[in-house]
Amino acid sequence: MVPSDDPEPSSTYAGPRPVPPPRRGCPHSPPCPTADSADRDAARVASQHWDQGWSLLCNGVILFEDTGEILPTGRTIEPRRTLPRAACVPRPPAPRRASGAPVTV
Repeated sequence: MVPSDDPEPSSTYAGPRPVPPPRRGCPHSPPCPTADSADRDAARVASQHWDQGWSLLCNGVILFEDTGEILPTGRTIEPRRTLPRAACVPRPPAPRRASGAPVTV
């Protein structure tokens, strides 16, 4: 195209549009927690593969169904094991007297 002194060119073509830079980080609002933060599991699921037992989170963390994780750096996080609740632990039977009545403590 030849430059012109005419302030309004006859063509509306303005040339190629600039390509926006690739988006880095989380596109969500509010942004998802980073892979380094303690609440990294709260990030949105970007891709889920329940048939294989894992999900890719928005922050790049791979989360397994047993709560194990692989961080974007390659570091692995062991699955978290929860302790049983007190209500789930069976109590030992109360001691009984020979008469069959429970002993009061």
